[in-house]
Amino acid sequence: MVTAARVLVGLCLVVPFVALLWVNSYARLTPRFIGIPFFYWYQMLWVPLTAALTFAAYVLVRREERARKGGEVR
Repeated sequence: MVTAARVLVGLCLVVPFVALLWVNSYARLTPRFIGIPFFYWYQMLWVPLTAALTFAAYVLVRREERARKGGEVR
């Protein structure tokens, strides 16, 4: 069954892949951040962002599992 939480989980997990596999969007040198070319700092920015999105997906899945188990009739 597709729920809003599952769609959001899917988006949380797909966004980093799309952002990093679309190389043309970040294959450039400018703007520089503290002397570091855009190409490098953009990729490094995605490390904590991906961790945060993965954690958000985990929390959403656990919350949905708990809600489903709480609603079951035994």
